[in-house]
Amino acid sequence: MIWRSTRNRLLKRLQLRESWFIFFVLGNVMINFPFLKIFNRATALFGFPLLFLYFTLGWAISIGVVYLFTQTIESEQPSGEEPPAR
Repeated sequence: MIWRSTRNRLLKRLQLRESWFIFFVLGNVMINFPFLKIFNRATALFGFPLLFLYFTLGWAISIGVVYLFTQTIESEQPSGEEPPAR
């Protein structure tokens, strides 16, 4: 019950068009020089280089964000109505 209400609140917040733009810009900033320089070190965490973990975790998080956005789009459509064909 708590999970469902939290999920619904989160999905309502993500309905803003600005969220798409913010996550796009954040994704571009995260793959540019300052952040790459921070994680491009000779140290390893659990045997993996930090830069590898940075890219892998960033990729997984971006997939999660895209999933939340698609859930928001699907929840906005009335039941029985199909999404527009592309």
